[in-house]
Amino acid sequence: MMLRLLLPLLLLCAAGLAGAQPAGDPSPLQFHDTAEEARFHQLTAELRCVQCQNQSLADSNAQIAHDLRREVLVLMREGRSDAQVKQFLVERYGDFVLYRPQMSASTWLLWFGPGVLLLIGALWLFLHVRRRAQTVPLKALDEEASQESREW
Repeated sequence: MMLRLLLPLLLLCAAGLAGAQPAGDPSPLQFHDTAEEARFHQLTAELRCVQCQNQSLADSNAQIAHDLRREVLVLMREGRSDAQVKQFLVERYGDFVLYRPQMSASTWLLWFGPGVLLLIGALWLFLHVRRRAQTVPLKALDEEASQESREW
């Protein structure tokens, strides 16, 4: 009796697993030669996955990364230079796709923001410590004066 109930459930699970796609790229990229493969890997290592954000295009396993790797290979085979391939992706996805965005007015904050914040923090800390150092001795002198006055 129990077997009759479990059999349809097992068949349903097996049908669901049969339709599932394996993880990763279903068809690996084919390269003409080792030079093309080396250039491809170097280029995709310099590009960021637009979905994963902290992984390079070469390391990401997201579906969009698979599609972008194919697009990069197609652009390379069209005869485009690395700079042209990068520019194509920047036009579609913005400067975020580059691990090292070019210096421009729109990326100044990206390049100099951390340094400016560090300087502001260091200046605040310096002023805070200096102000505190000036007020602590006054309190100590006031306490000494009050103790001396009590002794008289």
